[in-house]
Amino acid sequence: MHPSTSSTPVRRNLRSAERRARRRPGIVVGGVAAGVLTVVGFAGAVPVSFAEAGGTTPTFAFASYTTSPAPAVIEPQPQANATTTAAREAITAAETAVAAAQTVAADIAASGLDVGVADTTVETADLEDAAARLELGIDALPEPMLPDVTDDVTALVSTVGEQVASLRGSLDAAVAAEAQRQAEEKARQEAEARAAAEAAAAAAARPSSSGRSTSYPTAPIPSGNGNGDNSPAGAQAFAYSQFPSRGWGDDQFGCLVALWNKESGWNYQAYNRGSGAFGIPQALPGSKMSSAGADWQSNAATQVMWGLGYIQGRYGTPCGAWGHSQSTGWY
Repeated sequence: MHPSTSSTPVRRNLRSAERRARRRPGIVVGGVAAGVLTVVGFAGAVPVSFAEAGGTTPTFAFASYTTSPAPAVIEPQPQANATTTAAREAITAAETAVAAAQTVAADIAASGLDVGVADTTVETADLEDAAARLELGIDALPEPMLPDVTDDVTALVSTVGEQVASLRGSLDAAVAAEAQRQAEEKARQEAEARAAAEAAAAAAARPSSSGRSTSYPTAPIPSGNGNGDNSPAGAQAFAYSQFPSRGWGDDQFGCLVALWNKESGWNYQAYNRGSGAFGIPQALPGSKMSSAGADWQSNAATQVMWGLGYIQGRYGTPCGAWGHSQSTGWY
């Protein structure tokens, strides 16, 4: 074989091998670089070095992935609707009505006044029972049934309220009447006191005399003591028999006769329907005379004893009482 022909392929193969040897380090370096970029890209979300991981194999996590606790489950709460709201309002109104009924009854009892009605209490048992059924029914009854029960309670509340208002009005009227009566009584007592003072001053200005006074009425002096005799004459005789023990002279007897003639005609059963005064001295009320005896309604002497004590304590003498009666119309 020719030497030049056989050596040419050999040389060509050698040059190709040399070129491949020169390219291999670049390929290796490029492959390594590509691998490093791939690893870095994969772990870029959470970079961890071997030093930070304590020399152990690092763990990786995606930046877009986070864990969070599961949301709490909120149980739905029952919502009050118009039907249940109306029912609860009716129950509250019932409680208020029952309390008002108890209060007005207690106020009437505490006042001690006659309010003009026989029964001063309000019956609330039906209302309390209906309210209790409604309260149970809010949870137990079907909703369409609640309005009927609510209406029953509302109607009973209205009935109780009307009764309470009526009793309260009666109590207010009785309180006002009592206040008026007390004011009138106070005015009367004050007027009596002024008149008594005036009469006492007038009596002090008159000269003392054992004879009859020409400025006052006279009356025949009765005989006997009249004790046990309820007639006008017997009552006058008993009254005169009490004069010496009270220090009164005969001149005072005519004033007493005139005074009680005007008041009662000396009738032990005399009764004034307008004022309620009773008996010979027209005591107001008549029960005042019980201080002189338990038989004040049937015994003229008992009435006379009380009347003489009243005159002496308030006016000093029968003529003092008569003078006051003449100026004011009462004594």
